[in-house]
Amino acid sequence: MSVAAPLEAAVAVTDASSFAAASGASAAQMEMLDAYRRRLVEWSAKVNLVGPATLDIFWSRHAWDSAQLLPFAPDARSWADLGAGAGLPGVVLAVLGKGRPDFHVDLIDSQAKRCRFLQAVVDELELPATVRNARAEGLSLKVEVAAARACAPLVRLLGYAEPYLRRGATGLFLKGQDVASELEEATRYWDFDADILQSRSDARGRIVRVRRLRRARKA
Repeated sequence: MSVAAPLEAAVAVTDASSFAAASGASAAQMEMLDAYRRRLVEWSAKVNLVGPATLDIFWSRHAWDSAQLLPFAPDARSWADLGAGAGLPGVVLAVLGKGRPDFHVDLIDSQAKRCRFLQAVVDELELPATVRNARAEGLSLKVEVAAARACAPLVRLLGYAEPYLRRGATGLFLKGQDVASELEEATRYWDFDADILQSRSDARGRIVRVRRLRRARKA
């Protein structure tokens, strides 16, 4: 494993305007993201999607945290969001990728209620995305990037991602400041190559980029 420098320095995002400046989102994309934000507020009142306290900081906590993944795989056209939940990062990626040739995101979640929310957003915004009500590890999709945010500890997340990485995907996993302990635990069960990337949305955050993965041999 190695620690890689960030592509660019961290950027403070506080509102929609600063998100647009940081991400390069167009006016049309900002309209779609704001519509997504409103649906997230509405649905979160009845479905457990995100922490209620984080809705007021949507642009920094959710949108920018998700959008920062695109520069780490700028040429990728096929993405899978493992344990998509509220659609973070997958819906944000689909909005920002809409209009690019062949761009597509698979939004994968095992909970039917969350999938209904995701499908409503995909339909309303006409996003290049497919909602799959399934366990991530139960599918074997061929994608270029398997992404995840707030899904599971790394040792379990690698199990979810293994079918995708086996078929050539790169893993991009948003993690917090406890990433070192998660990596230590994961190496007990998995043999993998990983870069630890600095988050651009939070100085305490990290992105684990995994390019090779297999189960560790037992001693």
